[in-house]
Amino acid sequence: MKLATRINSIMPKVDGNIIKALKKVSEIEGITCVDLNYPEHFSNHSVDEINKTLNSIDLGVNGLALRFRNHFINGEFGNNNRMIAEDAFNLCKEAADTCRVLGGKVLTLWLGFDGFDYPFQVDYQKAWNQVKEYVTALADYAPDLQISIEYKPYQERSYALIDSIGLTLLMVNEINRENVGVTVDYCHMLMKRENPAYGLSLAADKGKLYGVHINDGYGTHDDGLMVGTVSLMQTLEFVYYLKKYKYDGAIYFDTFPIREEPFAEIRQNVKAIHIISSLIDRLGLEKIEETIKKNDAISINDMFFSMFEMKVNN
Repeated sequence: MKLATRINSIMPKVDGNIIKALKKVSEIEGITCVDLNYPEHFSNHSVDEINKTLNSIDLGVNGLALRFRNHFINGEFGNNNRMIAEDAFNLCKEAADTCRVLGGKVLTLWLGFDGFDYPFQVDYQKAWNQVKEYVTALADYAPDLQISIEYKPYQERSYALIDSIGLTLLMVNEINRENVGVTVDYCHMLMKRENPAYGLSLAADKGKLYGVHINDGYGTHDDGLMVGTVSLMQTLEFVYYLKKYKYDGAIYFDTFPIREEPFAEIRQNVKAIHIISSLIDRLGLEKIEETIKKNDAISINDMFFSMFEMKVNN
């Protein structure tokens, strides 16, 4: 199981030093790789310096996640100002080049500012087609990388342009490039009132599941709570479908410890995902599939609690 964790959770503990943060992450048992934010994590240290550090501590890079700040607040690829949209595209090309140097394979696009806050604020089709144009160009620029769109229904904008599994897959389908797919974020799916396992299965069934962010929350905000702490039954189903579709990418803990000690929080996430995985393995994928086929809520509820009986007895 490839496990990655959110670097920004521990940056305050190391005075914002990415080199120290990477070394600390490498000491956490179970964490095998990292996703780095671009350009955020490269502001004070060179790519070569970061690469040497990663090689010395035997920590892999799953990929890079774009972080758009400053003059992108009115849109990234869909910005009405083409010069700003071009800046966003050039930043993505830089990130792709950096990702290759570090040995990563996934470039994650969260276009948090491509959206709107008011009626009549944007030309929807113009913005949609402009985003499609730039993602297509990026896919052609980096055919050796997986270009993965991470959707979120709102925040930073009141409405995101790409806000759901359906719209993300529509965009992926219209782009029609082999290397363009989807990153699903468990909390984002709850915010959209999607059932996380359902959305995951739609992307995985089409071979387009390129990234998985796991966390938990109450569905109104991006709470970033520890894995399995609020919606355990849905989390179990989510991991079941990861196993069913043989997902072999990184599972990224996108959680936000505010009052919790961050290293302990990461270790708890590692522990939780292994327990959840073992519960599913002990019951078996075939047994779970048989129960699903019954289409009976009582059988499902009984199966859910039987998982814990097995854990206690073993």
